[in-house]
Amino acid sequence: MKILLAVDGSSYSKKMLGYLAAHNEWLGAAHAYTVLHVASAMPQRAAAVLPRDEVKAYYAEESEKVLKPVRAFLAQKKFDATFVSKVGVAAEVIAKLAEDGHFDLLIMGSHGHSSIGNLVLGSVATRVLAHCGTPVLLIR
Repeated sequence: MKILLAVDGSSYSKKMLGYLAAHNEWLGAAHAYTVLHVASAMPQRAAAVLPRDEVKAYYAEESEKVLKPVRAFLAQKKFDATFVSKVGVAAEVIAKLAEDGHFDLLIMGSHGHSSIGNLVLGSVATRVLAHCGTPVLLIR
């Protein structure tokens, strides 16, 4: 099975990875995993005055902060994975990659906001569910 893991470095991503490791019977090392981190774009004004190399380095550094512990965790569990870093609106990028990459399953952590909380705060998970045709497993 081709599985996309969306991570953001939060405790919810850590719970998702723990769930993945605990359910080795159906989410084991035999599957093809892609780990995705989406960095928020810096304000256009800031990006316009900085050298492109500095902007690229900033995004790479931000993604590496999130992906480094995930890489170590998956290596310890003997899970092979491809790591992808993107820049943009997280929900849009996650849903697009899940669709375009023809993934069988998308797994992500969720903060578990109430319906009222989603209206006020918005929710990446809610927006992904609304725009993604790929089956999604949310871990709370």
